[in-house]
Amino acid sequence: MDWALIAGSFVVAIVVGLTGMGGGALMTPMMMLFFNVPPLAAVSSDLVASAVMKPVGSVVHLRRGTVNLRLVGWLCAGSVPAAFCGVFLARAFAVSDAVKYALGVALLLAVAGMALKSWLGARGGTSTAHDIVVRPIPTLLVGTVGGLVVGVSSVGSGSLIIVALLVLYPALKANQLVGTDLVQAVPLVTAAALGHLLYGDFQLDLTLSLLIGSIPGVYLGARISSRAPGGLIRAMLAIVLLASALKLLDVSNTLTVWALLAATAVTVVGWRLRVRAAAQASSGSTDLEPAR
Repeated sequence: MDWALIAGSFVVAIVVGLTGMGGGALMTPMMMLFFNVPPLAAVSSDLVASAVMKPVGSVVHLRRGTVNLRLVGWLCAGSVPAAFCGVFLARAFAVSDAVKYALGVALLLAVAGMALKSWLGARGGTSTAHDIVVRPIPTLLVGTVGGLVVGVSSVGSGSLIIVALLVLYPALKANQLVGTDLVQAVPLVTAAALGHLLYGDFQLDLTLSLLIGSIPGVYLGARISSRAPGGLIRAMLAIVLLASALKLLDVSNTLTVWALLAATAVTVVGWRLRVRAAAQASSGSTDLEPAR
């Protein structure tokens, strides 16, 4: 057992349950950058661990009614077969460092998607999970693209698909997005994990260490997520993902530092503007209340 890896997976799993961010966006880069795990082995072991970890957080949201099962069905119709096909692409890429670079690009897309989600998130959140009218064709396409990316890089089940859900269904509340995304990720990640068990580079010792830390972590994160927003955590997480992406793409340390400083400055300014806007909106609604 690798106790450092267990501790790292516990922290990552809390973030997964709290924000709906897929574990691959953090777990796979963590194994590659800090534990020198080969790219295909990291992807394979992380997906197998996620196939066990995802249902734990999903059960919490199903019990609390923050899941749209019809939406889950259309997503899975596209994502499950696409994820299995993505494994064959990952196997073809494994002859070089293309898996590593594909993961870096996927993380950059995840950061951009999280920024878009943060911008759009303030406009939605008025409906219940069961009142949303599902749009079958766009949802099916989202599942297909997301499944393909997950099969190749293990990234996308939360970091990309949850952003696409917010664009398609902006009325969903934050905890409803997280709950629906976690449930749809169960069959998606299972299909990708099965493909990697057959054709990838699965390593049992890595997977066991990930599971020991991940199962209690994702349960704790999901318990918190079902009651509280995670806006500030997502902002900090985006900076961490940006750093991981740049290192995976072999960007120099100087450029990485400048990019992180710029991202931090943008995050701080954006956070202060949102807090100020919220305060002004609260003040305005109080002024409109009739005198008693």
